[in-house]
Order: sequence, then structure tokens, then C-alpha cells
Amino acid sequence: MEAIAVRNMATVDRTLSSKDAAAFGVGRGPFGVSYLHSISFWPGDKRKRSLGGGTSLPTISSVSASGRTFPNLLTPRGRWIRKSSTTIASAPAEEVAVAAEPLTKQDLVNFLSSGCKPKQKWRIGTEHEKFGFELNSLKPMKYEQIAQLLEGIAERFNWTRVMEGDYIIGLQQNGQSISLEPGGQFELSGAPLETLHQTCAEVNSHLYQVKAVAEEMGLGFLGIGFQPKWPINAIPIMPKGRYKIMRKYMPKVGSLGLDMMFRTCTVQVNLDFSSEEDMVKKFRVGLALQPIATAVFANSPFIEGKPNGYLSYRSQIWIDVDKDRTGILPFVFDDNFGFERYVEYALDVPMYFVYRNKRYVDCTGMSFRDFMVGKLPMLPGDLPTINDWENHLTTLFPEVRLKRFLEMRGADGGPWRRLCALPAFWVGLLYDEESLEAVLKMTSDWTPAEHADLRNNVPKMGLKAPFQGGLLKHVAEDVLKLAKEGLQRRGYKEAGFLNEIASVVETGVTPAEILLDLYRGSWEGSVDPVFEGLLY
Repeated sequence: MEAIAVRNMATVDRTLSSKDAAAFGVGRGPFGVSYLHSISFWPGDKRKRSLGGGTSLPTISSVSASGRTFPNLLTPRGRWIRKSSTTIASAPAEEVAVAAEPLTKQDLVNFLSSGCKPKQKWRIGTEHEKFGFELNSLKPMKYEQIAQLLEGIAERFNWTRVMEGDYIIGLQQNGQSISLEPGGQFELSGAPLETLHQTCAEVNSHLYQVKAVAEEMGLGFLGIGFQPKWPINAIPIMPKGRYKIMRKYMPKVGSLGLDMMFRTCTVQVNLDFSSEEDMVKKFRVGLALQPIATAVFANSPFIEGKPNGYLSYRSQIWIDVDKDRTGILPFVFDDNFGFERYVEYALDVPMYFVYRNKRYVDCTGMSFRDFMVGKLPMLPGDLPTINDWENHLTTLFPEVRLKRFLEMRGADGGPWRRLCALPAFWVGLLYDEESLEAVLKMTSDWTPAEHADLRNNVPKMGLKAPFQGGLLKHVAEDVLKLAKEGLQRRGYKEAGFLNEIASVVETGVTPAEILLDLYRGSWEGSVDPVFEGLLY
């Protein structure tokens, strides 16, 4: 029986009509990709919920999307949601599932813990952003050009369009999604893949497709962490409702939030965990070593045509974006840290928005705790769904972010070879038990002050940042060795992906320092050559 799906056949554990299956719509995949994989019912649940048309079925205990399980989800108030094979509406998951009853804190904890999976099911997800620009003028792409580019990719390579109202704002295909950041930065959120070879092939395929269409339009893409030439008022604004709310709120809580939104690009890696204990270990290692990743991949030394005084200005910007939702999270190193402690933290981070009736409701500064008991002033009596919680988690921006997986968020955007090196770095450290335990032991005596000093010093000093009587470079050498050994033990012949950063660690000279040398030398004080030098 065929049920609705964007790309996949909806498979259910008991027989449903197409109409009933359609009611469950599209679940949120593990790396922001929305598509339905399966629906599971809880046989022991005696409660009933109407699906409309007189149909009554047991409460859904979980919805699984691409191997991830979503607890306590229900149908959307009996409405049937259908998606075509070529165009889907962009809406947060609130429109797709509604909580069966008021959420408890344990529901929020269960949502995070539902990400636990056995090692054989661990996957690698890579996300990277890049700046689009006009090849002849170097000016940022306008939205109209971006829309044409997206349409061209969809037509030529059979991607599904993602719409917000009348605007095309992204594409989806086979677990991958292309989305737009606030200033038109082009982001690929990759599918969860098993090996680094698959991940790198995905990146290469994406860049080939984008270039094939973009070059015909006179457009190119730049791999760098911060917009090197243009002021913020020259950056286009994307027609996305959530960004309008963020744009209004950011100046109230920090001086650099708009720069973060409109002028930065990053590459990040999303990785799995097997248990709460495993999550805690990986979270701690990720936070401790994030400054090393920031230094090794530092690639944002320019602003408005001149050096900005930093090697990773993108990283420096995050220090003054919004202290409520950014930073190192010292409590992760406490003995009592686990899923529940992260939930407590997230509940106290002020909200941005709630999505209701096809619009974003501004809830900036409001408390999710109040939302849990129906006390949001702008939505009196409205209670959150588990998908409201999921979306709230995406508005937290620490150096490592927990969802149903862990996101390593410390690296600048860069050229394509470095896009393959970052997941290699983290996979070698976190997916090999020997390397993970070795790094835990190495970092176990690092103090909160040392963590903070690294976070504050690395954006300016890179691998030359002082640490425990030496330089961070010396720690990075040991860490890179462990990453390489971890990859070798995985048995997929992946260690070669680290070659791109081996010379950085060996010399202590970051990519940003190489760019600065070129600026002061053969580029003769101009940043324009970077658009050619770091062109994808």
C-alpha cells in the first residue's frame, strides 16, 4: 500500500489507509532533513485518539525517521498532510505532530535519550556553509539569484523544492538538504553516512552540482569563515520567518549577533552516541578539544577588505552574540551531567519563536518552562509539542550542541579538502574507544579556567595560544596522532583525510595566517584574490 512521503514509502507497523498514513506527515530526520521512514504503535497503550473520519487508533509511542525515534508523537489534530514529490512546504515539525498530553520534563529527557543507538548504527553527518557571490563584481548573491540557482539544481538534478510561502528556500534529496542561512549562505546538510569516503563523495557531488548551475549564471562560492569584503548592509536578507525574529532580537542581547547571522560560515560534524555515559564522554571531549579544531581550521582573518586582528573572527564573534545560549557549558564537566542536566539548561535558555498556523510567533525572551504550563503571553493556554522542544534545541548555540546526536560546532568554513578533514578529525577521536579514552585521560585535569582561556585566546592566537607551560600546538600534535590511530582502527582506510590538516599541526601555521601572508605579500593589500584562491 502506498502512503504519502516526500521521497520514501511510508511504512507502518499495522495496516493504515493512505489517508490515515498521510495524517502523520513528515518527521524531522537526524540532521534537519524532513521525511517519514516508519510509524510504530505501542501495542500496550489503551488510550485512543481520533484520527478524523471516525477512525480511532492507539496513541503513537514513537515515530522513526531515518533510524531516529521520536517519542510521544501524535497526529496533527486530525488534519491530513500531503506532500508532492517535487515541492514541499517548509514548516517546523510542530505542524506535523502534536503531544498527546502536556509534556513533562521526562518527555524532554526521553527525546534526547532516544538518540542512543548501538555502535554499528553510528553515522557521520557533515554540514557546511559557503558564501555565494557574483564572479564579475564579487558582490554577494541576491535572493533572486539564489532562487534561480535552487530552481536550476532542482530541475537538473531532481531535488525536491522546499518552500516558505511563495519563496523557494531550500532543496531536499535522499537524506540531504540544501538550506539558506540568514544572509544567503548556502548550506548542505549531509545525509547520515557510514564512512568518511561516503561523506567526502557526498560533498564532492554537491559541489559539482552547485558549480554546474552557478557557473552558467556567473556565480561562484567562497570557502571561508567570515565575509572578507562586504559590510553587513550589503548582505541580502533571506525571506524566512524565523530569521526575521532573530534579526530583531539579536541586537538586544549582544553586539555581534547580526554579524554571526549574515557574515559567517561554518562546517560542522554530527555524531552519534550509544548511551548516556557515551554521550557524556563525547560531549566532554568535544568541548575540551573544540579550541584545537577552531585553531586548526581557522580561516576568517578579514573584514571589509582588511585584517580583523583575528585568525578565526567567526569564533570570536560567538563570544558576543548571546551569552544565554553560547559558550563552553562548564556544567558538562560536573559529575552529575547527563541528559536531564542538559534539559535543565535548555529550559532556561530564552525562546525565539513558536510555529503555529503557518506562521512564526515571536516568543523572544520567553521561558520554555512557562510554555510547558501554558503561560506564554502571546499564546495563552497553548502547550508545547515535542517538536516545539526540538525546534527550541536548534536555537541553542554552544560550542558542542546536544540533540539526539552531538554537533561539533567550532570550525570555520573552508575549501573542499578541509570539508573532508573535519569529520575525519572528530570521527577518529570519538568513534574509536581507545582514542576516546586516551583523550579523556589527557584532558581530565584541565581546569575551568584553562578551558575558558583556550576559548578566549584561540580566535586570535590559533595554535600559538599558551597552554600549561607550552603551546596549544603541542597538544594538537598528540590529539592528531590519536585521531589518526582511531581512524586506522576503524578499518575503512580513512586516515588519509587528515593529510589536509597534518601540515597545519606540524608547523603551527593556520590557514588564516597563510591568507594574511598572501595579503601582505603578493596580494598587495587586497582581499579580492581570496575569492579566486578559495573558490570552490
